[in-house]
Amino acid sequence: MLDAFIIEEIKRREEQREERSRPQPHVPSSTDEQDDRPGRRSETEDEGPQRGVIVIDLAVKDRSAP
Repeated sequence: MLDAFIIEEIKRREEQREERSRPQPHVPSSTDEQDDRPGRRSETEDEGPQRGVIVIDLAVKDRSAP
């Protein structure tokens, strides 16, 4: 005859196995549906003006020196 502890352990493992085999509920999300928005555009598809960098020197120069 098996110990009570062993019998309880077997029952617990069987219950865990049954829980894992049950289908899990699924909540639909917006990512599940196909997105109608266009994907991210690459730089070559950009129809706007060319963008760049402008450097402005804000250093104060000493005007008293010749």
